[in-house]
Amino acid sequence: MLIGYARVSTEDQKLDLQRDALLAAGCERIFAEKIAGAAARLPVRDEMLDFARDGDVIVVWRLDRFSRSLRDLVVIVTALDDRGVGLRSLRESLDTTTPAGTLVFHVFSALAEFESALLREHTRAGLAAAAKRGSRPGRPRSLSSVQVEMARSMMANPELSAQQLADELGVHRSTLYRAVRSGE
Repeated sequence: MLIGYARVSTEDQKLDLQRDALLAAGCERIFAEKIAGAAARLPVRDEMLDFARDGDVIVVWRLDRFSRSLRDLVVIVTALDDRGVGLRSLRESLDTTTPAGTLVFHVFSALAEFESALLREHTRAGLAAAAKRGSRPGRPRSLSSVQVEMARSMMANPELSAQQLADELGVHRSTLYRAVRSGE
């Protein structure tokens, strides 16, 4: 069975172009949704993926309408392949039910893995360079080392509460305790 999937990103966009192309391709059932691709979930797409059975082919107008990223596409198509479900993209002429389409998909998969490895490598290199410069990634500390030492000595005074000291330093009480405990 040919199963179509169409998606537009905003409510004011129309699904007509995609729906017409999917019908012309012979889709017997079309799942359509209006939701941004960056959404945490694409509920209609998930429903369609659950609906697809061994031997079915999911047809999309363009790959960017089907997945959020190349990595997302690789994960989905691999899961579909394990279930015996193919994917065909009309605009990119990709069809995982053919040997040539499978080859193209594997090239996509290799590129996604390469891109991911490069990103990890660049991130590690950037963090290492920042560490050499003495920079620490993340949020700046709420209290300086001088303030932490001052807080330690002032906390020895039983007449001064931790809440009063935290208020004076402009931080939450748990931040004060954490800073004093860790010696920041």
